Amino acid sequence: MDIILRKKRWTKRRILTGAGIAALVALIGGSYYFTSGKTVLNVQTERLSVATVTKGSFRETIVQNGIVQPMRSIYLDATEGGKVETRYVDEGVILKKGDPIVRLSNKALELSLVTQQTNVYDLLTQIQISRIAAEQNTSSKLNNLTDVESALSDAERVYLLDKHLFEKKVIGSQEYKKAEHDYFYYLKKKKINDQIMKQDSTSNIRQLQQISQSYQGSQKALDLLKERVGDLIVRAPVEGLLTSLDAEVGQTKKEGDRFGQIDVMGSFKVSLNDVDDHYSPRIFTGLTGTCSFRDTIYDMKITKVFTQITNGHFQVDMQFVGRAPKGLRRGQSLQVVVALSDETTAILVPRGGFYQQTGGNWIFKVSADGKKAYKVNIQLGRYNPDYYEVLQGLSPGDKVITSSYENYGNIEELALQN
Repeated sequence: MDIILRKKRWTKRRILTGAGIAALVALIGGSYYFTSGKTVLNVQTERLSVATVTKGSFRETIVQNGIVQPMRSIYLDATEGGKVETRYVDEGVILKKGDPIVRLSNKALELSLVTQQTNVYDLLTQIQISRIAAEQNTSSKLNNLTDVESALSDAERVYLLDKHLFEKKVIGSQEYKKAEHDYFYYLKKKKINDQIMKQDSTSNIRQLQQISQSYQGSQKALDLLKERVGDLIVRAPVEGLLTSLDAEVGQTKKEGDRFGQIDVMGSFKVSLNDVDDHYSPRIFTGLTGTCSFRDTIYDMKITKVFTQITNGHFQVDMQFVGRAPKGLRRGQSLQVVVALSDETTAILVPRGGFYQQTGGNWIFKVSADGKKAYKVNIQLGRYNPDYYEVLQGLSPGDKVITSSYENYGNIEELALQN
């Protein structure tokens, strides 16, 4: 009878294979164990920028390039069309108010002025003739009225005398009736003359008023034409610098054509044209800033914020507070520091190239003995052109490496060598 033999699970071959695998695992583990410590890099300190963490006043700011612009510019537009006859000045000159710049000629306008002057003179002559005629007519009527009043006075005297004599029966009734008739005749005639004089006076006044109104209207039209002809000489409306002039002799200009610009002197603003829209919620009128010009710091403030955003940027206008720099010119470039916050006390670390590799999440901190630097986690907040605000991870007095970490890779510790 055959006996069933159990198959051995742990053969010599399996034992050797398992031992080999265990040895390999041990080798890998040992290698990891002995090589997993901190990676150290020897660095010459002269190649590093080492800064001390401090505590002091801090204000969040941004630096922007600004362009000097005149506070006020006056555009020269042709109020009347015409041909350029004379050019009195060139670009770049400083003009006083009223100085002539360009003279235009417009024959049609000048002819209209002559015609209107003739109309005004004709109306003035007509007024004079009408006034003389009215005076002569009034004089004639006054003479007639004087005669009537004289005749009435004589008739009244005779009437009253004959009435008394008739009552005394000295004269007959026929003589009395004649005296009575003459008196009432001249009395009625005087009333009629009084009415005629009144009506004549009213008519003369009305006629003269109508002619005068027509004359005044024509005179206003004449004055307007004179003003338009006067506008053919373009003059400086304000004192300032003539920054552009597009008018050549013989050139024709239409009404409304722009041919020049005057910048008002002594008053400038600075336009920041490329402010990143990241700052748009924090930029508003009234914010202050500074700029340096010829080694002197000048205070500024934001006076206007343009809401339109183009290619991720918007424009801000700033003006000088108090004294303004002397010698500024249009188009000059200035570097402006805009304050985004009030001044506070904070822990500060100088800005440097380390931020590009760390994103502000960690930094190499120098040990107390100055022989090594090791990674520490930090948290940074606001910043300005000189400092980062430290929220966590560093204390005043700590020394840190702020130069670039570009060549350090994953190095976790630096051995500092003098």
